[in-house]
Amino acid sequence: MKLGEAQEDALDATRMHTLLRRFFPFYCALAALATFGYALYDNYQIDGDAVAYMDIADNLRAHHWAGIVNGYWHPMYPALLALGHTLFRASLTTELQAYYFVNFGIFLLGIVAVVCFTDALSGSRSEVRGSSYLLDRTMLRYLGVALLVIASQRELSLGKIRPDALLQAFLLLAMAALLRQLATGLLRYAACMGVALGCAYLTKSFAFVFAILCILALLVFRRFWLGHGVKRIVPAGLVAFVCFAVVAGPYVAALSMQRGRFDFGDSGALNYAWYVGGTEKMHLQPTQTGQFGSSEVYLKHPEKELLHAPLILSYAEMPYGTYPDWFDTGYWNDQIKPHFRLRDDLPRFARNCVLVLRYLFNHPDGLILLTMLLVFGARVSMRWRPDKTGGNTFWVVPLLLGVGIWGIYALVNTEERYVTVAYFSILLTIFAALRLPDAPSETDSGDTRFASGRLPFTASALIVLLALLATGESLRTVFEDRRQLSIRGYPGGWYSPNMVHVADSLQSLGVHAGDSVACVGTMACLNDPYWARLTGVRILTEIYDPETPVYPFLAALPNRDQAIGVVRGQGAKMLVADFGNFRVSDSDPAFRNWQQLGGTTFYAVPLN
Repeated sequence: MKLGEAQEDALDATRMHTLLRRFFPFYCALAALATFGYALYDNYQIDGDAVAYMDIADNLRAHHWAGIVNGYWHPMYPALLALGHTLFRASLTTELQAYYFVNFGIFLLGIVAVVCFTDALSGSRSEVRGSSYLLDRTMLRYLGVALLVIASQRELSLGKIRPDALLQAFLLLAMAALLRQLATGLLRYAACMGVALGCAYLTKSFAFVFAILCILALLVFRRFWLGHGVKRIVPAGLVAFVCFAVVAGPYVAALSMQRGRFDFGDSGALNYAWYVGGTEKMHLQPTQTGQFGSSEVYLKHPEKELLHAPLILSYAEMPYGTYPDWFDTGYWNDQIKPHFRLRDDLPRFARNCVLVLRYLFNHPDGLILLTMLLVFGARVSMRWRPDKTGGNTFWVVPLLLGVGIWGIYALVNTEERYVTVAYFSILLTIFAALRLPDAPSETDSGDTRFASGRLPFTASALIVLLALLATGESLRTVFEDRRQLSIRGYPGGWYSPNMVHVADSLQSLGVHAGDSVACVGTMACLNDPYWARLTGVRILTEIYDPETPVYPFLAALPNRDQAIGVVRGQGAKMLVADFGNFRVSDSDPAFRNWQQLGGTTFYAVPLN
């Protein structure tokens, strides 16, 4: 390559970099605009988890503090839901729209968190003689926001009333502050890390363990990679811990007082008992010793059993929640103590590793881009051995923390929404570590010269193309969702005609807000109890049907009248079930009193 051509390439690259740097705020605005369409038109996706979070938000707005302290669901996300409910002056019929807007606000926070994380990666790198990093700060920003947009189309959809996107934002902010602390040594970054981790803990109890890992990473990296003395290290770790404790400590104290023991959350232990130890997840009774699995079970306040066959349960003991059994499952399962058994862990770990591979296949965008850059000549330079300034080892902490997140969930239960933050941490760190090949000499081949001269331009073009395509896919999906809603005449994606028709039908049958009702079947009770919330009632009695469809279950029940009588004795005004594809015939004597609710698959029988 001639000298004049090299200078022209450098000038073109400079112009392109300036243009893309100036365009980045407009790209963020475009991504936000496309994602705002999801807040308007994303489909109804409510489940039992979502209803529990909305119930806690109600307790926050009503200042029922005892109903906020919960061993399974934490209060940060419900607090934002409560704020959104107040700002938009929502009612029961419009609250979902307000909560979609809250999720959009969390998406904007996610953009800020991704930018902070990629900037921290870029600022932590140190140049090595004869070799430059392939992607600058602007390109890492584009890539990070593009991956966030893609995640918002999939597992972090705005239609899901769940805290995973909020947790991801706080964890990314915490890792960004950690990287800046390691690069600068300033205590204010340690404080920011502690506050972000405290907010993450108030979002999900998983962050308690992650906070310990982050503080250990700060201490270990500074001691063994940067070579700092103990007197320089301890203040940073202490500041991070104190700030974390200030934010998280009051909730840990309140939860521990409620449980009568030190407790920072029950979700980890319970999920380990359920998914690894083989302990029965739903409605475990003290007499069901064959379903304890490998756990020790000394239930302090199990669900009240009204009838053994079929299993009928009362939740009247719990004063909060639309469906109290899932409102605080830690309360009903208090004193389940799982035990580690290698023969249980290995199969579960193997299964979760398969789910990790499936996750990667479901998210090929970044991996394809990385492969293309490596084929075009980029190289990954990751050396464990640091120089005196920690040069070229910036990647150690975020990469290992990402692997740690994946590993923790692999021991228990892996879902895509859980591990997206680990994917971001690992993949963005690898992209930040990509380097150009060594400067070419006159005797090098044309491929080597191309890699050195044209590769930065090619990488920038590919990343911007990915970012624009991701946003374009969001726009396409939003327009299609809007078209479908217009055809059906729905006011928004959050609107569920089934739930509205069920609620209206129950009210027309004399059910009023504040009444108690009963349910039968997993679909009506656990999977989607939003019908009860929309009606303003509480499910205080359940006929448990774990496996079979409700219609054949009830039709074959030999003591059906006795079971319904037991439910009636609890004061329930209506027994509700989702019959799915089955339809009740007027000539069927077993269901002569059951009434279809608004043309849906839900049926109900009046009791009192």
